[in-house]
Amino acid sequence: MPEGDTIFRAARTLHRALAGKTVVRFTTVLTQLDRVDIDTPLVGRTIESVEARGKHLLVYFSGDLILRTHMRMNGSWHLYRPGERWQRPGREMRVVIATDDFEAVAFLVPVAEFRTAAMLERDPALQSLGPDLLDPDVDLAEAVRRLRERGSMPIADALLDQRALAGIGNIFKSEALFVAGISPLATVASLSDDALRALVQTARQQLAANTRDTLEPQLTPWGGPRRTTGSARRDGRLWVYGRAGAPCRRCHTSIALVKQGEDARLTYYCPKCQLATSQASTRG
Repeated sequence: MPEGDTIFRAARTLHRALAGKTVVRFTTVLTQLDRVDIDTPLVGRTIESVEARGKHLLVYFSGDLILRTHMRMNGSWHLYRPGERWQRPGREMRVVIATDDFEAVAFLVPVAEFRTAAMLERDPALQSLGPDLLDPDVDLAEAVRRLRERGSMPIADALLDQRALAGIGNIFKSEALFVAGISPLATVASLSDDALRALVQTARQQLAANTRDTLEPQLTPWGGPRRTTGSARRDGRLWVYGRAGAPCRRCHTSIALVKQGEDARLTYYCPKCQLATSQASTRG
């Protein structure tokens, strides 16, 4: 599933390409979108802005119309010049928003719906989101408070709960926990407030570091290789994610892999660097 950094980069790139431009063609295979387009056509509207909220991508059109999409596991937005060959099969297209200069194509997006501003304010999918770690004005204290409410939950599962804090996925869950020295098996209740604050700040720094400011010509599901170690080597970019059985980059212990939560999401960690009791201190 694309994580918050991917959606952030996608929204930024789409905004730069489309904002202020007029829609010259709108195509969709989704009945719920096509019905709105027939009643209130998209062609002729101005694309006002594109923004990310957690893992949701919002396209704002003039006339109080907003397209909300969520990528889930396989969805992605691509950006092409008119006439440029798509990098995905046409059968995977779900939405096309075209201007004179660009063609934005959503492939395999499982969630796509139009909303007005008033409807968006009441949308439970957005209103239930916790603080977005890529928001420059994010309230980190509120993120810690929401995590604290998930007392008996393993911290790895709590980090993926978008109602606690928005933007973290499987990769940054594992990477942030490693850097913070916290076992993914530790419950939230066992962690001090200082440990939770440091963890949230670490995750925020890692996400922000992977939203490099470039205009990418094409948007793919992952948007390029992530880095959390600072290394540019192909085999040295991540601390633990995807490295089960490989030696820890710090202590050389074999990286462990565990499935957690109802969806059996994979978590990678170092059993030595991330001792289950290492952060089980009195709450600060």
